[in-house]
Amino acid sequence: MNKDLQQALGKAKQVKLLVLDVDGVMTDGRLYISDGGEVMKAFNSHDGHGIKMLRRSGVEVAMISGRESAMLEQRAQELGIEHVYQGFDNKITALDELLQVLNVSYLQTAHLGDDLPDLPVIRRVGLGIAVANAYPLVKEHALWCTKAKGGEGAVREVCDFIMAAQNTLVPALDQYLH
Repeated sequence: MNKDLQQALGKAKQVKLLVLDVDGVMTDGRLYISDGGEVMKAFNSHDGHGIKMLRRSGVEVAMISGRESAMLEQRAQELGIEHVYQGFDNKITALDELLQVLNVSYLQTAHLGDDLPDLPVIRRVGLGIAVANAYPLVKEHALWCTKAKGGEGAVREVCDFIMAAQNTLVPALDQYLH
């Protein structure tokens, strides 16, 4: 096992909060815009189930997005995510507010991102993670990178990784086997 992966597993054991970017992480980053100006995005259902499992294991999940979207609110509601920050160009501002509300430290926080607005958060939290197709500078500063691309199971990969590090993955999967 490489040094970065060992270090990431150690940090994942401490995670109490997973913060997700949206466009390029929970989606593939493409925006579909109709003639009427309606914006549509596609979310991965496997990611959604991973989020639900992670939340049931005791890890809080939040979203911080630079864009504003009614469909994001709807998706968050479907997944039981209570902490959604939209329209934040400076994601550190949103993160600081979130950590205060939840009484969680930077070291107890993981962030999954893909582009430059995520970089300050990835550099500050205990476990900074980039999706496989993230901007190169973001990948360079992340402690760990997923094998999956944004919108293609990267969130599920991170949820499973955190749960495996915290020894909650096998018990969560057992309910589906028995």
